[in-house]
Amino acid sequence: MFFDFGVKDFIDILLVASLLYYTYKLMKSSGSINLFAGILVFVMIWLVVTQVLEMRLLGSIFDKLVSVGVVALIILFQDEIRRFLLTLGSHRNVRRLVRFFTGHIEGKVEHDDILPIVMACLNMSKQKVGALIVMEHTFPLDEIIATGEEFNAEINQRLIENIFFKNSPLHDGAMIINKNKIRAAGCILPVSHDMNIPKELGLRHRAAMGISQQSDAHAIVVSEETGDISVAYQGQFYLKLSAEELETLLTKEN
Repeated sequence: MFFDFGVKDFIDILLVASLLYYTYKLMKSSGSINLFAGILVFVMIWLVVTQVLEMRLLGSIFDKLVSVGVVALIILFQDEIRRFLLTLGSHRNVRRLVRFFTGHIEGKVEHDDILPIVMACLNMSKQKVGALIVMEHTFPLDEIIATGEEFNAEINQRLIENIFFKNSPLHDGAMIINKNKIRAAGCILPVSHDMNIPKELGLRHRAAMGISQQSDAHAIVVSEETGDISVAYQGQFYLKLSAEELETLLTKEN
């Protein structure tokens, strides 16, 4: 049997190991690692009962549980599955392939439209005005936009600062920017329950992480307590950014 082991078997094992490792990282980041460990233990017991001990009665019970458990796992891990598919679909090469077959031209925020955002964040940082700005990319945020006040305005530094001014009725929510337009403000974002988020980061940062885990958007946060500028992107934080670092991050092709 050892000599039957070929290149295809090695690739098969490597792919399975990579899948398990990625699943482990995904479960760990979402705080579901204990649930993931319990599922692995259950699978091991099922294999021992059915393949090693060959217990027919107990094995048939486990088989029924496994068949029903697939549906239960989809329900339990729907957020993680959604994030995995989103990461796969938002990959640069995949998007190029889709655009090639569909002829769809992806709209992007131009560099001239990013500068007012950066300058507004810099001014709000100096004055310690809290802000949360989400820049939509390929994944549509229509459901998020519907939770706030919708409008269609040109990207303007003063407008951004006025919306997040402390006495403004829209300053507590998130601003959504799509292509070269401000689409909405005062929007409600999904809050991340990631246990790895530093405790000193507040609700705005958790909301930014939440939307970055569920879409390919850049979420910019200006801290009201410290004035620090941060960005959440693809489930990762970029903290304490300078104006130059923020501009580079936002203009970099994702």
